[in-house]
Amino acid sequence: MANRNLILHSRKKSASQHNENLWGYFFIAPALIIFLVFYAVPIVMSLYYSLTRFDGISEPVFIGLLNYLKVFRNREFWLSLGNTFCFTAGTVIAGTIISLFFAVLLNKKIRGRGWFRAAFFLPYIVSYIAAAMVWQWMYQPDSGIINVVLEAFGITPPLWLGSTTWAMIAVIVMSIWKTLGFNLIILLSGLQSISAELYEAAALDGATQVQSFFKLTVPLLKNTVLFVVLNSIITGLQAFDQIYIMTGGGPLKSTQTVVYLIYQNSFLYFKQGYASAMSYVLFAVIFAVGLILLRVTNRRNEGGVGSV
Repeated sequence: MANRNLILHSRKKSASQHNENLWGYFFIAPALIIFLVFYAVPIVMSLYYSLTRFDGISEPVFIGLLNYLKVFRNREFWLSLGNTFCFTAGTVIAGTIISLFFAVLLNKKIRGRGWFRAAFFLPYIVSYIAAAMVWQWMYQPDSGIINVVLEAFGITPPLWLGSTTWAMIAVIVMSIWKTLGFNLIILLSGLQSISAELYEAAALDGATQVQSFFKLTVPLLKNTVLFVVLNSIITGLQAFDQIYIMTGGGPLKSTQTVVYLIYQNSFLYFKQGYASAMSYVLFAVIFAVGLILLRVTNRRNEGGVGSV
């Protein structure tokens, strides 16, 4: 009798676990379907199209690695890749330094810092399209507010978006402004995780604020900074919206990025196969840059935190 009750209890427990598993599958099914439809399937299909001659209308014709060879032989691709690296370097270096400066400033007990944090974060929640349109108006030669202010101080403003020298700088400035809030919040969270006792001990040892920053804050914050840098690199290498709205890749292709070139080949020239191959080359570049950065950082982490 006891064995029979034990068997019945075991069966009920198994049935209950089975029902729980079914409910678990039920709840994750929508996310799984979205992932398969909008991510997994397009990734596989684009890989297939990269090996074909395909215009988006007629049947794909398999041509092997010919599209990839065309990518590497295309001077316009290398020009766009150089512009992409230039844009990424500008946004990563300047953006990280500016974000860190304001994060350290807003980490101090100053009046109204909550309002300042909100003000810095607001641009991040605005869409790139809307932000780019606003900055495009601000850069206007005649009516743009930036030129109006410069002229008020007797400074002759440049033709921001119409100059091969200033167009890239103008787009970089807009992009730094757009992502500053996100980087600021991430760096602030890292700063607030550092114990105040460490700074007190450093001050007792005679360290100045500058010494504490470089020998205490920077080493303890480097993993957070790494995340900000890596995220900024990935974002920079995929820059498109601000380029599309503000410059259209011009003037004279001076702001044309790889993603913008992919867009042109895919939707303007109907070279879907060639554009797919270009996108996989860009993916390889992003993966390689991220891997190199992680390895370099891991080697430096072995050194530990420097003494004050």
